[in-house]
Amino acid sequence: MFVSSLTLSNDFNVCCKKNNNAALLKKDIVSKPIFQQNVKTNSILVGKNITVGNYFQYIDSLVIKYDSITPYKLTEHLLVRSNPWIIDTLQNTDYYRMIVKDSFVYDQKKMIVLPKGALIFIPDSMKAEKLLKSFNHTLIDINIPEFKLRIYEDSTQLYEFPVRVGRNEKKYLAMAGRTMDLRTKTGKGTIVSHVKTPDYYNPVDGKRYYTTRRDDQKVTRLPQIPFLEPEINGMRHGQLIHPTTNPVTLGKAYSNGCIGTKEADAWVIYYYAPIGTKIHIRYDLQVTDSVKHTTLLKDIYGYSKKDKTLIINN
Repeated sequence: MFVSSLTLSNDFNVCCKKNNNAALLKKDIVSKPIFQQNVKTNSILVGKNITVGNYFQYIDSLVIKYDSITPYKLTEHLLVRSNPWIIDTLQNTDYYRMIVKDSFVYDQKKMIVLPKGALIFIPDSMKAEKLLKSFNHTLIDINIPEFKLRIYEDSTQLYEFPVRVGRNEKKYLAMAGRTMDLRTKTGKGTIVSHVKTPDYYNPVDGKRYYTTRRDDQKVTRLPQIPFLEPEINGMRHGQLIHPTTNPVTLGKAYSNGCIGTKEADAWVIYYYAPIGTKIHIRYDLQVTDSVKHTTLLKDIYGYSKKDKTLIINN
């Protein structure tokens, strides 16, 4: 199935194919532990430095090992949301955050995110129940012409992130095998899958890429950051929510249909959107801010000129 783009440079876009490694067998995890449990405090002591490249394998191994001792089903999202410092650390692997610190990172996968000696706490039943309730009441809201992605819990806005959206054009894409409408589709649905270790391909010619040219014209390896796949109105359009390595394109209709975010923001979105999280992608030209000031946005897809029904009740 065709899935859409991540910017490689000003001239190319790439897309991903799912490459989720199967979880380690439990017997392998037990035989080669790289963590120790503190029974008294229900915490796990990280036994060695864990890099981004090994991060998901390690977290998955913890979930498999400790699910047997929790009175609820332990998941990656429950574990990490109970340890918010992990999300903060993952956010700080963002290339542009490191550049601000005068640190050039060629390969993000080699960065340490779980240092030896760190403690990871296993949530108790009350904490887990609270988080599960939060998951059930979370909504990912995207307004296309506003170039904004918001995360809500009930009516409370938790986060607001800038995004880029699909271009207002049709184009032949080799990976789809046909001419595609690149405009981001609207509708309601849920997050149906995560792509933890994506491979990247140019959807125009199907060529795979391993590096990316950044906004500062420096070349780096492509980062390992999860992609989210929504199902909208019962259909999977291949338009993912994922980071762009070129944040200069945020606030623009630039992609092949996907919703692009900053690298740091993508980690937050991922951990606030387990499978089943509700999502609403809309096209509202009139928006009202917190002080009731109304703004009329630019109709980037020209819907109001062609068919007003397309922007009503989405």
